[in-house]
Amino acid sequence: MSGERQRSFRVLILCTGNSARSQMAEALFNALGHGRVVAESAGSLPAPRVNPLAIETLKRHGIIWAGHQPRTVTGLEREPWDAVITVCDKAREACPVFPGHPAMAHWGMSDPAEVVGSDDVRREAFWQASLLIRKRIELMLALPIEKLERLAMESRLRAIGSPDGSAPA
Repeated sequence: MSGERQRSFRVLILCTGNSARSQMAEALFNALGHGRVVAESAGSLPAPRVNPLAIETLKRHGIIWAGHQPRTVTGLEREPWDAVITVCDKAREACPVFPGHPAMAHWGMSDPAEVVGSDDVRREAFWQASLLIRKRIELMLALPIEKLERLAMESRLRAIGSPDGSAPA
């Protein structure tokens, strides 16, 4: 069907503060997904601002942050999502119910914003978190997401967030 445009796969990334991990994931998804995947992010208890180290880290990836200030998930739970991914345990526990049964996955990871130490130590924590997020996104983008049924998609997304970080074949 030439001329017909495929709808973008919509992903919502949830975290508690929506100031670091979820913001980086949103920007990385949108940059690496090239329109095939469109991501947004939100938090269960949004922080007052995006962590400047998250923005700095995205620059190291060659991505200029053009996102939004931390926001709540309220209202977003009524939108149609193909996948909802939590990146922190608290957001996973507070995750609302979404209509349409999107694939749900948990890609838990440490919060780089909680790392205490010198600026270099904190920057390295953000860099390592961004590399883990990027790896997981690249694994997801390698999947035939347009062809997978919801349960198969959910299984593969959950495997990407597993401790060994591998997606099933």
